[in-house]
Formats: sequence, structure tokens, C-alpha cells
Amino acid sequence: MKKVTPENIKLLKRAGEKISSITAYDYSTARIVDKAGIDIILVGDSAAMVMLGYPTTHGIGMNEMKIFTSAVARGVERAMVVADMPFGSYQASIEQGVTNACDLIIAGANAVKIEGGSDYIVELTERLTTQGMPVLSHLGFTPQFLNALGGYKVQAKGAEQTEFILKQALKLQAAGAFGIVLEMVSAEAAEYITQRLDIPTIGIGAGKSTDGQILVIDDVLGKYKDFLPKFVKKYADLDSVISDAIKSYISDVKNERFPQDEHIFKMDDTERGKLGYASNNES
Repeated sequence: MKKVTPENIKLLKRAGEKISSITAYDYSTARIVDKAGIDIILVGDSAAMVMLGYPTTHGIGMNEMKIFTSAVARGVERAMVVADMPFGSYQASIEQGVTNACDLIIAGANAVKIEGGSDYIVELTERLTTQGMPVLSHLGFTPQFLNALGGYKVQAKGAEQTEFILKQALKLQAAGAFGIVLEMVSAEAAEYITQRLDIPTIGIGAGKSTDGQILVIDDVLGKYKDFLPKFVKKYADLDSVISDAIKSYISDVKNERFPQDEHIFKMDDTERGKLGYASNNES
């Protein structure tokens, strides 16, 4: 089983094969999606919302991201593990960004993802890639820029903004990014940008024409119910499955149907006799 690398991801675009990506934040989930055959596992800063209960992605920091990244990495054999650079981990200086990217790689990530396409981000991307740290870029709607964008708004609904995002993408490509996430952009813009890049695009709410797709696993599995974005397809309803299971467990405990003999450890008769009383666990 060969490890997926940035070069493999670029080859998938050249071969016309779609790239499958999903988020994960813990060992057991990462192990499952890796064995299912996913190409990229993103340890997303979306963990701030679906794992930690914050209202936006701004609430998570490097300490939490390193913990989630190392947990996911331990569960993965094949997929490429990409870790989000959280808000505040690279804004102060290029040096800060390099240091924090190093920490995520040390934690087990195979690459880092960075939001934005300013000249500063391009410079950081080039510094990281030339020092052996692959970068997945992120354009369009960028959640870390939520306050500046004025809310959850679809991007590139017109030609001018589409051309602007393309220019950013081309600069990031030249800086060494191996791929670009396009989030919540019009399908036409995503297709236009994808056709003009040598590196793959991975869409989230960006239509069918991107080179791959990514979704938040808690949305896909129906586990996170605070809200469901328009672009998500639910493949399960774990909220109901888990709730029903816990209700059954509670009922079994209350009505003494659990535990039963097969769940119990017992003394042998000799040792039990030494206690001088009959156990409630006697058959």
C-alpha cells in the first residue's frame, strides 16, 4: 500500500481521475476513512466547530491542531494527511508561519493548508515548499476571513472576481502549492479556474468541474446538526443512530438488562466461598 503524495495528487488531475478528500480529527475515524480508500484526509480547523463547539473556526489554536493531527496520523497508512494552519498561526510573520508549519509536520501531517492568496501568503507558500513542507492552498470563501468577508457568502459570482481568484491561484501555483481548495465559488468560476491551472483544484461547494471534492465528515455522516450547508450531501444520519443506541443503553441499565452474564467477570467457587456471603452475580 503506497502512501499518497503531492505528486500522486497532481498525477490524478493529469489522468482525469477525481480526487476524494474528507476531514477527520481522531484516530479511529481516520483509520476507517483511510481503509475506505480516501486520497486526502484534512485535519481541518473545522474541528473548532464540530469537535470543540465554537461558533467559527477562529476558536482553535496550534495546541489543539497538533493533538488532532497526531491522532489522525497514527490512524493512517495510505492517505495524505493535510493539516490546517489555524487562525493566528501565520499572520504575524513568515517566521511564525514556518515554525508552526514545522510543528504540524512533526505532529504527523504530510502537508499543510493555508487560506488566502495575498502576496504575503504567496511568499509564505514559497518559503514552506522550498523547505520541504508541501502546501495545499485555499481560495474563494475562506472561513478565517469571515469577518472581513462579511459572512458566509458565495464568491466569484461574476467575471471580475473570478479573474482575481485565478490570478491568486496562478501565483500560488508558481510558489509551489500542489493544489488549491476552492470553497463556495460559482460552478462556472470553478470550471474556468480549474481549466487554467496545472495543479488540481479541490472543491467544496464549487460544482462538478473541480478536480476533486472535499467535505466535513460530520456533515457527511449527519452527526453535526447545528447547520447543514447547501453543498453537503448526507450519506448517513449518525445523529439518530447514536441517539437511538444511547436510549437503548439507558433503558437496559435502568431495567437491569445490562450487564448480562457474558459481560461479567466472576470468581471461581473456592474464592467466592472465602468471602462468606453469596454474591448477587451468582447464576
